Amino acid sequence: MSSDQINFLPYGRQSISEADISAVVDVLRSPLITQGPTVPSFEQEVAAKVGAIHGVAVNSATSALHIACLSLGLGPGDRIWTSPITFVASANCGRYCGAEVDFVDIDLETGLMSMAALEQKLEQAEREGTLPKVVVPVHLTGSSCDMATIGSLAERFGFVVVEDASHAIGGRYKGEPVGNCRHSAITVFSFHPVKIITTGEGGLATTNDSKLAQSMVELRSHGIVRDPNRFEQPAGGSWTYEQQQLGYNYRITDIQAALGLSQLQRLDEIVAERNRQLQRYKELLIDLPVQLLKVPDDVLSSVHLAVIRLKAATAQQHKQVFEGLRDSGIGVQLHYNPVHLQPYYRALGFVEGQFSQSEAYSRSAISLPLFPGLETSQIKFVVKRLEGFLEV
Repeated sequence: MSSDQINFLPYGRQSISEADISAVVDVLRSPLITQGPTVPSFEQEVAAKVGAIHGVAVNSATSALHIACLSLGLGPGDRIWTSPITFVASANCGRYCGAEVDFVDIDLETGLMSMAALEQKLEQAEREGTLPKVVVPVHLTGSSCDMATIGSLAERFGFVVVEDASHAIGGRYKGEPVGNCRHSAITVFSFHPVKIITTGEGGLATTNDSKLAQSMVELRSHGIVRDPNRFEQPAGGSWTYEQQQLGYNYRITDIQAALGLSQLQRLDEIVAERNRQLQRYKELLIDLPVQLLKVPDDVLSSVHLAVIRLKAATAQQHKQVFEGLRDSGIGVQLHYNPVHLQPYYRALGFVEGQFSQSEAYSRSAISLPLFPGLETSQIKFVVKRLEGFLEV
C-alpha cells in the first residue's frame, strides 16, 4: 500500500456500529435524555462486567478521578503519588483537592509504575514522615500494574489506592477483570472515543465500598442529597433536597450511557481484535531496532495503545522518525511527555533528572496506529515507513 492510498491513519479512533446508533436514537426518542434510567443501567452493567459492586458514571475520567479523591478525603496537607508517564489528569486530580503531588518512576520495559521504585520511595517517606494518603497507579496502554504488590504496600504503609484504568477496561490481571477493586478502593475508566469503548466523552468509577459510591454519586451532582432519612434539617415536602457538601455538575447523559451500554456488548471482541493487531506488529517489528512495551506475564492487556521505544536513539533521531511518520500520513503520538516536566509542575519545583526512567522513555517512545478495523495492510504500511526512517 502506497502513501497516496492512505489519507491519514490516526493512532486511535472509535468503532461505531449500527446497533450503537440505534441505541442512541432510542434514547433520543424517549421521555428522558438525561437523569433517566439508562445511566443506572450502564453503571450496573459495567460494574457487573468487571466484578465490582458499584459503578458511578460521570462526564469524564478526569471527573471520576477528582470525585474519587474527594470521596477519600484527600485535601490540603495530604500527598498523592502517581506515575510521570500518564495524562496530566492522573496528577491534576490531587491538585484539584489542594493536595501535594509527587511521582514514582516507571519500569522502562513496561512503562508501568516500578514496584522497586515505589517501595524505596515509601520507605524513605516513612522515615521522613511524608507518606502519601493516595497512590494512583496508571495502567498504561491497557496493561495492569502489579496490583497485588501495590495492595500489599498499601496495607504496610497505610495509603489508599485509586487505579487509573482509563486505558484498561476489558483487561485482566492474574485472570481477573481490571476494575474489580480487589487491591484498591476505587478504579477509574475512560470512555473517550480513542479508548476501548466510548460514550463520546465519559468516565466511570467502580468500588466495592457503598459509602464511597454514595459520596461519589452526590459529588457528581452538586453535593445534593435527596434521601429524607439523611437530611440534616426537617423535610419541607416531597420536593425537598439538601446540598450537604460542595459538589460538581459531572453528570453523564442517558444519550451517552446508551452508547456505552451498546459498546459494552462488544468489549471482549474489541479487546481480542486489539490483541491480534498488537501481535501482528510484534511479528513485523522483530528485526527492527525498536521494542514494543512489554505486557507483564500475568496480564491480559486491553491494548489501548501500541507503543514502541526506539533502541539507542538520540533525541534528534526520535524527532526525525516521529515527524517522518507524521508527514507520511501516519498519526503517531507520544504517550506521554513526563507530567513532572510540564510547565505547571516545573513551577511547583520539579526538575529534569528526578525520574530518569520516565524521561528516557519519553525520549524514545512512539505510539503507532491501533484501533478496531485497522487492516493488516495498513499495519504493514506503518512498519514499512518506520523501517525506512530508521535506516536514514
